[in-house]
Amino acid sequence: MMTATMTKALVVPAESAEVVGLPAGGAFTLLADASHTAGALGANLLTLGPGRDGAAPHYHARSTELFFVAGGEMEFLLGDETATVGSGGLVVVPPGLPHAFGAAPGTGAELLIVLTPGVDRFGYFRRLGRVQHGLEPFEGLLPEQERYDVRFVPDTAWRSPRNAR
Repeated sequence: MMTATMTKALVVPAESAEVVGLPAGGAFTLLADASHTAGALGANLLTLGPGRDGAAPHYHARSTELFFVAGGEMEFLLGDETATVGSGGLVVVPPGLPHAFGAAPGTGAELLIVLTPGVDRFGYFRRLGRVQHGLEPFEGLLPEQERYDVRFVPDTAWRSPRNAR
């Protein structure tokens, strides 16, 4: 079976990227979907308000996820361990490892997120924006876990400590 490869560079000027607004000044800036990169990767920029969650605990069965903290400070749940990573730090999560992340208390954050191999997930991020604004129930994403390679796991190890603050 032959797979497609990119034959030209992908350039995404900042002003042409789609922005999906989130509460508290947050946003997903959609940079590259798998269909833009012949499946090589997907990329987005996530901006979070102070102490805001970025993702509930989940794992990817097929993809590795890279997080570059471009600004602020992030908290990560990585399996059963936690890590706080500041501006300039990098986290790489292998397939199958449950993880969650959010801005550290008292600080906002900006994260460049790259998923490889890529999965077309722009539709997922648009739906997450609607969920965050209360326009769609979170449960509506559950049937889409396979499609978007996002499989949710119980979140008590993540939510309880973050909510206790």
